Amino acid sequence: MCERFVGHNGTILLTASDLLWYCTYVQEKGRPVEVVIDPSAILAVLLHEPERDSLITTTKRADLIAPASLPWEIGNALIAGLRRQRLRLDDVQAAWTSYEEIPLRLVDVDMGRALDAAAEHGLYAYDAYILETALSRRLPVLTLDKTLSRAAGQAGVAVLEI
Repeated sequence: MCERFVGHNGTILLTASDLLWYCTYVQEKGRPVEVVIDPSAILAVLLHEPERDSLITTTKRADLIAPASLPWEIGNALIAGLRRQRLRLDDVQAAWTSYEEIPLRLVDVDMGRALDAAAEHGLYAYDAYILETALSRRLPVLTLDKTLSRAAGQAGVAVLEI
């Protein structure tokens, strides 16, 4: 990694333009571009958060990888929004329908290593699943979660910055 990718806290950062360059470069070499994406980024798209357009542009040329637990996490977050009266039922249903259209590759996670990562970095298990997915596949992670971003940087995983 180049020094320009190292953030102030040691996190390895890739800007959206760096990712687009990387995606183009890798695709020209005939290899698929893979990025581990976490629920915070997906929910920002589904719920039309301010980062939505940047996330869509950034991931347009990438194959999105996530732990197999992702659908349950998305469903849980949508219902939490409903219970907190931040979302209506039709919002939840529309978001889920949109989620089902996102081309994702869901993968198994080594639970032992994920639990070790959770303990080492002070993460919830679900965040550690994202981290372990990125670590085991040597892929960058796309997250809006500051705690996960910091842990990924500490673990030597590149973090895509939006």
